[in-house]
Amino acid sequence: MPQRPPRPCRAPGCPAKTTARHGFCDQHEQQASGWQRHHRGKSSTQRGYGARWRKLRALVMERDRWLCQPCLQQGIATPAHAVDHITPKAQGGDDSPGNLRAICRSCHQAKTQQEAAQAQHGDA
Repeated sequence: MPQRPPRPCRAPGCPAKTTARHGFCDQHEQQASGWQRHHRGKSSTQRGYGARWRKLRALVMERDRWLCQPCLQQGIATPAHAVDHITPKAQGGDDSPGNLRAICRSCHQAKTQQEAAQAQHGDA
């Protein structure tokens, strides 16, 4: 298989080039998302998404009528595809129904990107 072409490091202001899949040079590789390293090869149950989570997810989706709650707050009815932690578990949130909401793919992606940027910059 041919080697990947070098690309600029994803760290802001870094002039280095890298061929690493995560997009960070050797100096900034710790900024790469730890999810894949931490969860690689684990089943959904081992990652905390077993039968209990599936039941809780179904409960939240039914409660929220399978509609994205952030979109609904803007007056737009969008089908939900996931259940989101309002306060992330990494910031002290839990799996209680009051901390969960139905969310569409685009809202979930935007929220995840915002949380990742905040974590990268050390914001709370």
